[in-house]
Amino acid sequence: MSVSSLRPSRRGWVTVVSAVAASLALSACAPLLVGGAAVTTAVVVTDRRTSGAQLEDQGIELRASSRLREEVGSRVRVNVTSYNRRVLLTGEVPNERDKALVAEIVGKVDNVTEVINELDVVSSPSLRERAADTVTSGRVRASIFDAKDLSVSAFRFVTERGTVYMMGRVTQREADRATEIVRNTQGVQRVVRVLEIITEEELRRLQPSSAEAPAAR
Repeated sequence: MSVSSLRPSRRGWVTVVSAVAASLALSACAPLLVGGAAVTTAVVVTDRRTSGAQLEDQGIELRASSRLREEVGSRVRVNVTSYNRRVLLTGEVPNERDKALVAEIVGKVDNVTEVINELDVVSSPSLRERAADTVTSGRVRASIFDAKDLSVSAFRFVTERGTVYMMGRVTQREADRATEIVRNTQGVQRVVRVLEIITEEELRRLQPSSAEAPAAR
């Protein structure tokens, strides 16, 4: 597994940090947001998680979000993103006690193997900041899609206050290549890698045969 943080710089300055999704809300005390989305047939085919793991990640996001609503309500703004049963928490909480409480609640959800707590103890970002994060996420995905040597479906990108969190099962080569693209994307201030590193041999085994591969990347 790879967890690291990089700030974009022409000199390539890199800082390794304890790692750990952009979310939109309409008020300063917005309700919880869930990072998952419906799994389409094309995504299931190209995603490097098993179909069971993809469905389990969706279930984790829903269960965690539900429990947080019940126990902490709307005083926090938390985005729950699960990838291969590793859960990334981003957003804002009013104090350190709530930050620890959110992580504890999510850690008790069935099948969660790790909680990466990147919650900030700050006020919620403005609507303009949240909109900017959404635009940045779109630019990042478009840039990765345009890279012919990378598969955008191998990654999940989450943006919070200009910080882009990268999740996925990728080789070291893919991780480094994607990081370079992301850190040079307009609007990105920092890159945090929450990646599961696999070998090139594992990648070959995960890739579908030409008969099974979908027409589009």
